[in-house]
Amino acid sequence: MPLCTSQNDAPPESSTSALGFHLDAASLRRLSNKPITLRVSVYAGRMGSTCGVSSGKLLGRLNVIIDLAGADSKSIVFRNGWLKLGREPDKPSARIHLTVRSEPDPRFVFQFGGEPECSPVVFQIQGNIRQPVFSCKFSADRNSRSRCLPSDFTNNNGSSRGWMRTFSGDRERSGRERKGWMIMIYDLSGSPVAAASMITPFVPSPGSDRVSRSNPGAWLILRPNGFSVSSWKPWGRLEAWRERGAVDGLGYKFELVTDSTGPNSRISIAEATLSVKKGGKFCIDSRITRESLLNSRSPVKGFVMGSTVEGEGKVSKPVVEVGVQHVTCMADAALFIALSAAIDLSMDACRLFSHKLRKELCHDEQDYSFS
Repeated sequence: MPLCTSQNDAPPESSTSALGFHLDAASLRRLSNKPITLRVSVYAGRMGSTCGVSSGKLLGRLNVIIDLAGADSKSIVFRNGWLKLGREPDKPSARIHLTVRSEPDPRFVFQFGGEPECSPVVFQIQGNIRQPVFSCKFSADRNSRSRCLPSDFTNNNGSSRGWMRTFSGDRERSGRERKGWMIMIYDLSGSPVAAASMITPFVPSPGSDRVSRSNPGAWLILRPNGFSVSSWKPWGRLEAWRERGAVDGLGYKFELVTDSTGPNSRISIAEATLSVKKGGKFCIDSRITRESLLNSRSPVKGFVMGSTVEGEGKVSKPVVEVGVQHVTCMADAALFIALSAAIDLSMDACRLFSHKLRKELCHDEQDYSFS
């Protein structure tokens, strides 16, 4: 945060420095029984490498009492204004402009009953109640894309059906690309309501066994186009790759697909890296998204969704949270379920090609010939 040079300086914009915490329903109930104390420590100077503040000078600390009773139904401002950091009343000291507030953020919570590649049931979680709301069907059929993608979808270069790739006479490359994966989401009546289809194969970069950022694999997240179960419309596009560096990571970028054409046909709303070893959380949240990814056309405001992703080789049953304001019907929620399945499957798709995949992900590997 920038330092103010005089008492007449206006407080900094909260959007540039605001820190947020999310409390689920259980945590909110547990913390609403009694007031809690928020302690804020303020340092001046460059942040250090040990605990983040080793080279900074402590300006002071202050405590803010927070009572979360009723916070699930209304906005509450606990503190808004300038606070003195020094303890001695007669001496000048630094001040901080602090705004502490809580806002209701209701979310739908879903959980896969098994790993996405095992075609599980998806449950909605409400307290201790688990209610089935969707079912999934995963396939690794290299031809499944053509049965689902819209015939008029275009790639980056504007060429129709650019996702279709064929190879000839390159038998040695068998097993050197992962493609054709698809997961369909059905409602309880058995009607398809969303899908994630791998449109760009995950292939290793030349001389390597990893998917590089310069040539990522990609998924389309699809929704039914009207009432026809055989016609689909792109809703989002997910790219994923394997990051190099000190931390081995799964990089991703998610874009909304609009009805327009040309350079404005996609809007980037999320880009980050997840630890391959520990996993993490795939998140669409304008409060933590780099400003360069958002623009005036972006419909993203606040929290949109979050999905857990386990590390490589671990059993993954993704838990998906979706902001209530982004769901007008269950078919909307199904899109986020399909997206969470795609990012979870990308952890496997970006596995080093020196390692084999589990059988559910390559059950038709014997058909991976190229024509």
